[in-house]
Amino acid sequence: MRVLVAMSGGVDSSVAAARMVDAGHEVVGVHLALSSAPGTLRTGSRGCCSKEDAGDARRVADVLGIPFYVWDFADRFKEDVIDDFVDSYARGETPNPCVRCNERIKFSALASRALALGFDALATGHYARLSEGRLRRAVDPEKDQSYVLAVLTADQLAHAMFPIGDTAKAQIRQEAARRGLAVAEKADSHDICFIPSGDTQAFLGARIGVRRGSVVDSSGAVLAEHDGVHGFTIGQRKGLGIAGPGPDGRPRYVTGIDAATATVQVGDVADLDVHTLFGEAPVFTSGVAPRGPLECEVQVRAHGGITGAVAELRGGELVVELRSPLRGVAPGQTAVLYRPDPAGDEVLGSATIRAAH
Repeated sequence: MRVLVAMSGGVDSSVAAARMVDAGHEVVGVHLALSSAPGTLRTGSRGCCSKEDAGDARRVADVLGIPFYVWDFADRFKEDVIDDFVDSYARGETPNPCVRCNERIKFSALASRALALGFDALATGHYARLSEGRLRRAVDPEKDQSYVLAVLTADQLAHAMFPIGDTAKAQIRQEAARRGLAVAEKADSHDICFIPSGDTQAFLGARIGVRRGSVVDSSGAVLAEHDGVHGFTIGQRKGLGIAGPGPDGRPRYVTGIDAATATVQVGDVADLDVHTLFGEAPVFTSGVAPRGPLECEVQVRAHGGITGAVAELRGGELVVELRSPLRGVAPGQTAVLYRPDPAGDEVLGSATIRAAH
């Protein structure tokens, strides 16, 4: 097969490319230039897709003896991922930009170009497993990325390959070293790739500006003023701008955000418990929506926030009744449905959380 490998310049995608070559495929590497400032250099383990990363990817491609290109997706990335991220926070939501990037850039814009150019598949360095159209968790539970891939449709998965999902991260580094790849010990990227400083509030503030409002308790009493709801997320405890704990001496948490009135509500930790999720734009990885209630597990964060549930489509909306409550669930997060399986939990589908009660 002709396989296009998305090469970030990190160890995972480098080994993924090497494995595709070993499998006998006709492999081409591509690095996505996503920054509007292409000269930007990487800082430690923050950020990705920099000039330095492109150079690392090119050197790996040279070692593997495969063609390598850099494709500019900066404008598309800004519109579909960065602007979406900013707009979502301005609405009082908590989005996951990695989910949007996979949905709209890697497995949409990039994959579409790959297929148009005659490639049969797109391979990436994601930690997930895919067999017979079934997307499963990776062997390495600490690195599993099936959550951020759960937005992919059956058609997108049909042209996707995840060569390293059957291997633990430590072994991937060892393999890279054996292959003589200089990225074997390169630090993993952390945080949000387009905020290399790691200061999300400063990034959002510079783009949204000051939109003052009030921090209130459950009775509506004003406790403090704030400069914008984008500075808060559901479940946040620190940086609330209020003096000390509640009247009962217990810590206070953000329990609600109303962007329309610029109101942030705080309350007790027990107020964070939710029992039902309402999700919009549901996607089912099999390509077929379930009929009737579906027993499953639901995950609401990339790492953690998992419980048993019953999910059902109601009027185009995914309603998920939780077997036990989850805390700190915010609109904008992604709810991912799994079918537990000793051979690797299978991803059934996903939806963007509209509300949680």
